[in-house]
Amino acid sequence: MCVGKCSRIVGPCLLVLGTLSVAANILLLFPGGALTYLVEGHISKHAKTVPGVWGGGITVLLAATHITAVGWRCTGCSDCGTRCNAFISAVLSKLALLGAAACFVFSGLGLTDGPLCFYNATEHGTGHGTLWGYPFLDASGQEPDARADSYLYDPRGWSICLEPAGIVSWNVVLFSLLLLISATEMVLASLQILNGCLGCLCGFCEGK
Repeated sequence: MCVGKCSRIVGPCLLVLGTLSVAANILLLFPGGALTYLVEGHISKHAKTVPGVWGGGITVLLAATHITAVGWRCTGCSDCGTRCNAFISAVLSKLALLGAAACFVFSGLGLTDGPLCFYNATEHGTGHGTLWGYPFLDASGQEPDARADSYLYDPRGWSICLEPAGIVSWNVVLFSLLLLISATEMVLASLQILNGCLGCLCGFCEGK
């Protein structure tokens, strides 16, 4: 495929994915659409690091904007300008790859540790009374042989979280979405790095 045509496909795809990443992470800050928990600080630590905003979002959108612009105007560029733009797109794609990778790691940790919620620690066997904490992470800490992500395979145990309502499914769906988005971003960013390197060597091959 022509280098210029590839940029016109990869760029818009990354724009869409970067926007979805930001939206998904913002939703994580408002469980059930409520502002109360963010104001009170009862938000998962991995959601508060907003990896979907700065990692899978801003760095990817920055690269995607340049890639898209270069892809559509490459026919009017001089050979020198084309190679320079290709080099810049490759560098920005490397930053996007790092950002997406960071988002993938943080999202994986968020999914593994489970959500921060208000739960009955006495009933759960990890303390006394109701409190805010990470019930699924606490459980794996108390049982070394238990899989940290076992709660993902036992939806019946999700009801232990009393507040926010439906927080476990909210957490699982959005962090899983971030994992999928960031993984796709990494593939596309890697493709564009190769594409940009080819552009540096061969130009964009438009009209050739």
